[in-house]
Amino acid sequence: MTVATLADVLGPAMAGGYAVPGLVCLGWEDMRAFVAAAEAERAPVILQAGPGCRAHTPLPILARMLRHLAEAATVPVVVHLDHGTSPEECRIALDEGFSSVMYDGSRLPLEENIARTAEVAEMARRAGAGCEGEIGLVGYAGGIASSGTDPEEAARFARETGVDAMAVSVGNLHLQEAAGRGLDLARLRAIEAVTTVPLVIHGGSGVPPEQRAALAAGSQVCKFNIGTELRMEFGRALRQALAEDPAQFDRIAILKATEGPLSAAARAVMRGMGAAGRAG
Repeated sequence: MTVATLADVLGPAMAGGYAVPGLVCLGWEDMRAFVAAAEAERAPVILQAGPGCRAHTPLPILARMLRHLAEAATVPVVVHLDHGTSPEECRIALDEGFSSVMYDGSRLPLEENIARTAEVAEMARRAGAGCEGEIGLVGYAGGIASSGTDPEEAARFARETGVDAMAVSVGNLHLQEAAGRGLDLARLRAIEAVTTVPLVIHGGSGVPPEQRAALAAGSQVCKFNIGTELRMEFGRALRQALAEDPAQFDRIAILKATEGPLSAAARAVMRGMGAAGRAG
């Protein structure tokens, strides 16, 4: 298997009672570690290039890096643009080879969010790619507040945009460094009652692992975005590598030392969502 779309991996996840991790990438070392983890676990994986990653490395370069890894993999690998800021940025990503784009219109009025997301979803379909949208606003720990997803608005959003996956705000937050109180299950179930589209939880690091596992097995949540806990593992591994060899100055050797711990952490995430063994 090689480059996959959202539909390729989320359809089987919905039917099979598991979720696929959307792993936030910042550079070559974590990209490579995450694919190694997916190979070891025989799990599908979604490699995500978010705004921070794109500010550091140009989008065309990211596309080539990610596709290089995906094309060599023996498990499904989705090359995903996370939090696309405009239809134009999504178009560029698709032209450069991303197999999936997430357009984030969550801060826009409902009508405008639907119109722009539908435009991107159609653009993605023409490119043979997938599209994720967001309804409701997922806030940030210590930053912008969330606005919970309204179930009826979610039903309309899914129907009128034709997205392959829908990110919802049900108590989740971006950038949480520890598991929070858990998600608002009543709101989540109300959303599930009126739509059949696969659901996405951004800020998955803040969801207790046991709740992630339960929702992966028994809800429409088919994708959890995981970033902060893996970045924290990268930082821990980097500090350990430098402490063990304070004289080391070769950046390749230093950064390579993070790949094993990062891969192990990603493998645990995949197992916790029931994704291990799903790629054959």
